[in-house]
Amino acid sequence: MSLILVVNSGSSSIKYQLIDAQTEQRQASGLIERIGESMGRAVHRAGSESTERELPIRHHGDGFRAMIAAFEREGQPLDRCNLGAVGHRVVQGGSEFVEPALIDDEVAAKILDLAALAPLHNPGHYQAILAAREAFPKVPHVAVFDTAFHQSMPPAAYTYAIDAGIASAHGIRRYGFHGTSHQVVAQRAADFLNKPIHSLKQIVLHLGNGASACAINAGRSVATSMGLTPLEGLVMGTRSGDLDPGVILHLLRRGFSVDELDELLNKRSGLVGLAGSNDMRDVRAAADAGSGNARLALDVYARRIRHYVGAYLVELGAADALIFTAGVGENHAPLRAEVCAGLEMLGIEIDAARNASPETGPRRISSDASRVEVLVVPTDEEAEIARQSWQLVSGSGAQGESG
Repeated sequence: MSLILVVNSGSSSIKYQLIDAQTEQRQASGLIERIGESMGRAVHRAGSESTERELPIRHHGDGFRAMIAAFEREGQPLDRCNLGAVGHRVVQGGSEFVEPALIDDEVAAKILDLAALAPLHNPGHYQAILAAREAFPKVPHVAVFDTAFHQSMPPAAYTYAIDAGIASAHGIRRYGFHGTSHQVVAQRAADFLNKPIHSLKQIVLHLGNGASACAINAGRSVATSMGLTPLEGLVMGTRSGDLDPGVILHLLRRGFSVDELDELLNKRSGLVGLAGSNDMRDVRAAADAGSGNARLALDVYARRIRHYVGAYLVELGAADALIFTAGVGENHAPLRAEVCAGLEMLGIEIDAARNASPETGPRRISSDASRVEVLVVPTDEEAEIARQSWQLVSGSGAQGESG
């Protein structure tokens, strides 16, 4: 019963993994994409084998049927796998969902209601939840929220200084995202250091195409860089991160529409806006080849991270560990060196050889003299979703839908 189907859905795609929550072993994974287009694409991987098919996928229901068919073709029909649960990643859980939730009709409706705060994510989650509950009516479904981990932040950390009545009426506050990643990485760092997590003060840098920083005290989030939406905070692949709100007002007065500003800040900013690519490898190569725009993009990117590292050192009073994770954080040694350069006075010093090591697991990159442990710890949000889903279902004794 610890076999969990983890689903990460968008408006036009479904990513899935079949994971044993106890061993974290992947048995299969796949991607259904181009949902709603004239022709969809279904990729399924099991072991070293991979299959790909093009077929019409009108909606998420067709997507789940394509996934079920792929498992059957590979001789692993899901109706015989004794699934413990279907675990759904949900980006926005608002202030109500502080932990994983067993999905019934009421919970599903609340996820859709929260679409106003995450219009690019929650509608797709909702459609996938409906389709998944129809496809697996006898299996418990669990929502694991990106925002839940950050609900431990104190009011001073999540409150914006705007009219309190307007903020309350429209749900305007800092929610934070990447919570599942920050949570699992903090615990794995504690395990690596062989110390109880409640004894540690940690700063986790989740650096991927989306990027966020989190200050964690005794295993609880006390501050994070993303805000009402995933747009605030660090420079990202295509998102601006922190920006003077007056810039938006200025562009509105210059004739930009709301949709144009949305596209500018979410899709045409960050690394792609500064250097023409949202791939750190491309930007680094261009900088090494002499591109001034690319070099500036890297400098802005690293400077913003350093800003948050400094702020969170103050927030925590000190730090036991600074942790890099996600695609950029785990794989780009020069960026890690640039972030940590000159921070020796704050107790952060990396070892060049350790930082350049091609190792892929959890590892220490700080020097022996560093007062702060600097680590690289791979994230695994899917395994954490599987673990949390299994814990909720096994602990509650749920045997199916509750709605």
